[in-house]
Amino acid sequence: MIGGFSGAPDGAVCSRAACTATATWRIDWRNPKIHTGDRGKTWLACDEHVAYLRDFLEARSFPVSVAAFDGDANDADAAAGGRA
Repeated sequence: MIGGFSGAPDGAVCSRAACTATATWRIDWRNPKIHTGDRGKTWLACDEHVAYLRDFLEARSFPVSVAAFDGDANDADAAAGGRA
């Protein structure tokens, strides 16, 4: 999560619940039942959790793409709300 509520870490951290590791991957996905083709979500992941988060989404047949995350907080704004 980026910034946010009191006690939240600063910087880009992994979206996996309870993980505080620095994010190195960006996972873009969408739920076709509720998101139109031009709207999606972004989760961030550390090296340890990228496969877990990708597999979690793919198991639900959500379109997923994974790319290296360059650490730019502006690119991660969409990840601010979600932790899996």
